[in-house]
Amino acid sequence: MEDPRNIMRRRYSAELKAQILSECRQPGASVARVALLHGINANVVHKWRRQAHAGDVALPAAAFVALALPAPTCTVQADIRMELHRGATTMTITWPAAAAADCAAWMRELLR
Repeated sequence: MEDPRNIMRRRYSAELKAQILSECRQPGASVARVALLHGINANVVHKWRRQAHAGDVALPAAAFVALALPAPTCTVQADIRMELHRGATTMTITWPAAAAADCAAWMRELLR
């Protein structure tokens, strides 16, 4: 049996820790599986995660990735439709959405 004082602890670089923690943050990733793939005990990876969350470990920052998104297209504008009820009378008013400010002004006057 080996003397426990003679066992050396393994050291891991900050880059490897950052890579492993990044893999753990992927959707559907399992900490145990990521640790197993790298030959590391899952408890060690959990410790790194706690340290990173607490800010005790300085890890390289994740790079920002800009994504090109298509310009929003809105070809169909629905009209503003209102129903006003007063007693037995019902009025349905349709207003073009492009003139929403005019509709709001008309409603303010109507409700005075």
